[in-house]
Amino acid sequence: MNIQRIHHVAYRCKDAKETVEFYQKVMGMEFLLAIAEDQVPSTKAPDPYMHVFLDAGMGNVLAFFELPNSPEMGRDGNTPAWVQHIAFEVASMDELLAAKERLLNHGLDVLGPTEHTIFKSIYFFDPNGHRIELAANTAKPGMLEELKRVGPAMLEEWSKTKKAPKHAAWLHGEGEFKGGKA
Repeated sequence: MNIQRIHHVAYRCKDAKETVEFYQKVMGMEFLLAIAEDQVPSTKAPDPYMHVFLDAGMGNVLAFFELPNSPEMGRDGNTPAWVQHIAFEVASMDELLAAKERLLNHGLDVLGPTEHTIFKSIYFFDPNGHRIELAANTAKPGMLEELKRVGPAMLEEWSKTKKAPKHAAWLHGEGEFKGGKA
């Protein structure tokens, strides 16, 4: 299999028009296209929907479905609200702080910037209740390579213990990153 890129990522929305307007006005995304059907193409089930697509930059497409005949949207009650989110990258910390100001000016509650060592991010919710993250990379040289290097061992340890491995404790202020080996 030769995956080229993500074609689009789709989420559900409460109101397609409101969602498009939010992502255009607040997030600065271009509305690309809409597809509406009275039946599901893959199953032929009668279930009208509006499917909207937005340009998330660099060939990335964010899509939403409005499903008027389905029960009201909900969340997975067993998954904390902070887990499921859509994360977008901005070019710099200056852009992250400017984005926060813009979001606040639109009346949104914004959490952060939150320090993640390899990036800083802010969090807020769209009109559908989807958590959105904007992140600015702040990694020092070698950090991402070190995380990739220790990733398999961390995953193996986690698989056995279900406790956070310490291979990259420097991410959380435990020890200092030493350029390839913490």
